[in-house]
Amino acid sequence: MTDPGLVVVDKAGGMTSHDVVARVRRLAGTRKVGHAGTLDPMATGVLVVGVERATRLLGYLMLTEKTYDATVRLGQSTTTDDAEGETLTTASAGHLVDEAVRAAFATQVGDIEQVPTAVSAIKVDGKRAYQRVREGEAVELKARPVTIHALEVLDRRAVGDFLDVDISVRCSSGTYVRAIARDVGAMLGVGGHLTALRRTAVGPYGLDVAHTLEELGETFTLLPIADAARAAFPAYDLDEEQAGHVRVGRKLGIGLDGLTAVFAPDGAFLALYEPTGDPSVARPVAVFTG
Repeated sequence: MTDPGLVVVDKAGGMTSHDVVARVRRLAGTRKVGHAGTLDPMATGVLVVGVERATRLLGYLMLTEKTYDATVRLGQSTTTDDAEGETLTTASAGHLVDEAVRAAFATQVGDIEQVPTAVSAIKVDGKRAYQRVREGEAVELKARPVTIHALEVLDRRAVGDFLDVDISVRCSSGTYVRAIARDVGAMLGVGGHLTALRRTAVGPYGLDVAHTLEELGETFTLLPIADAARAAFPAYDLDEEQAGHVRVGRKLGIGLDGLTAVFAPDGAFLALYEPTGDPSVARPVAVFTG
């Protein structure tokens, strides 16, 4: 039986996140595989994949922040807000000065209300938004709060009448970098879309610990569940009596500041616990023993 843990994949362009999961299932020899945070086919970079009971960690990892490197093309808008969609509008962006471009991107930083791209996986009346768009429906999604912790303009260059801008983004889960491209282009009056997207980190897992599927095919590298939990959450080491309580899902008489991974004296990862209304009591969120 394959040990539980995470596989941090450096996804290639042109594949879906489901394609990656299917490949990891074959490599790991188990059906119990899932991923955290979908990457579009055109996007590359970090995709966190859970194996065996580590799949239960994924829902909690999706709450963490993510970082991206991206290229925004100003002067052209598309149906999907990225290069895979059909062109909607075209305008010259040659007149845009550096200060105006940087100021427009700066408006995207902080706690903002962002309308997701229409071709997203968000469900509208039980059906994915992208499915409705493909079926010819006009989909209008409601703005939702997201946090963009940092956005840096790295470089800009003219491509014919267009202007390509390289950016680096650190944001909350649920943020659409494509929507940043769309909104900045609209603000500047020329339209915009994403031409390249590379996710460089999901929470604590970056490209430095990621492996391509080709590399994993040669050497299957699994981050053990205990190491994965210590990297992603604050850690609390228990004594034997406390560990016994955790194994049967009891509350603990300990004070925690937030969602915390708790460990047995031998270092085994046992559960995720959270604070209660009583500052000296914590309750289980998910138990991973057995």
